[in-house]
Amino acid sequence: MDRLSNTVRPYAWGSTTAIPELLGTAPTGEPQAEMWMGAHPGAPSRLTRSPGADAPGSEAGERSLTDVIAADPLRELGAAAVGAFGPRLPFLLKLLAAGAPLSLQVHPDLAQAQQGYADEERRGVPVDAPHRTYKDANHKPELICALTPFDGLCGFRRPTEAADLMAALGVDSLKPYADLLRARPEDGALREVLTAILTADPDEMAHTVAEAAEAAARLGGAHAPYAQIARHYPGDPGVIAAMLLNHVQLQPGEAMFLGAGVPHAYLGGLGVEIMANSDNVLRCGLTPKHIDVPELLSIVRFEPTEPGILRPEAAPDGEELYETPVDEFRLSRYVLPAGGTPVDLTAATPQILLCTAGAPTAADLCLAPGESVFVPADETVEVAGTGTLFRATVMV
Repeated sequence: MDRLSNTVRPYAWGSTTAIPELLGTAPTGEPQAEMWMGAHPGAPSRLTRSPGADAPGSEAGERSLTDVIAADPLRELGAAAVGAFGPRLPFLLKLLAAGAPLSLQVHPDLAQAQQGYADEERRGVPVDAPHRTYKDANHKPELICALTPFDGLCGFRRPTEAADLMAALGVDSLKPYADLLRARPEDGALREVLTAILTADPDEMAHTVAEAAEAAARLGGAHAPYAQIARHYPGDPGVIAAMLLNHVQLQPGEAMFLGAGVPHAYLGGLGVEIMANSDNVLRCGLTPKHIDVPELLSIVRFEPTEPGILRPEAAPDGEELYETPVDEFRLSRYVLPAGGTPVDLTAATPQILLCTAGAPTAADLCLAPGESVFVPADETVEVAGTGTLFRATVMV
């Protein structure tokens, strides 16, 4: 088992205080948006192993988890995980701290990702080009579990509900959208309105957003989130597109699953996020980055959905599991009480354990909030003490 050293990403939307407060460190004044735990090539976790821990004659020193896994995938991941996902860790675990809204976005399913990646490779689009859409050939389902009250947008509202929300603002330039949402079949209405929003004249849309933001601030209540979004993204068409989506408020311990084709955005709060190991994001707004409207429209699922809030299912050993329909990751939580019985977490799959409260122990390592460990497949691990641990692994 290895204690992990993890990178914090300073994205502009990140909170300046949430992650430092969890870690017990002083804020730097800069945004600290995400702390990555895993073997993603963009910011792999690092660990230190003693000589011979990987192979006879190996030297001690800090190494990336990516390199450790590449050196012996079967030992680190286990035969079942390698057989199912190849010689790589198939998930990425994060602490996510949103101090401002993230971009409105959607992710492709596996077939769409494979096809889109192959097409851009064939056309020679550089992987780091700003107009590149598919960075890899994998899908990116994800789950966010709230550590604090957490606001987000997830999935389309009923078109008539979105029409009512827009109409209440009293903005003349929103009336055509509201009329379309009431007059057409649901999937066609959502597609037509989102297309119209994203292809509207930028100057006219900026004026619409300004009027809508002013009205939303005045009305408050259900309109307040859109005034907040507009303060961060003045003139952005994503402010209007966001009104098509369900507004979700999670309480600590509640979670939200985001599958392929479901538009979503995080607005604020601290949470534990887990996802398939992919960078494929198609943006719909609330961003200065490239928006490929035709490709986006081919990926989005234009159907109203209820933003199902997940609450964990408790097992007799105290594990609280967040059920999801994917195999690349499995997230659960242990709330360890004072004087409780130690829990054996030994598994035939790779694990990352993340402490978010208290001072629990994993084997002989004591963990503080924000600290994590990587547990190779089949390595014996017992957790004890008092605190909260999140357990990330795979379903095989």
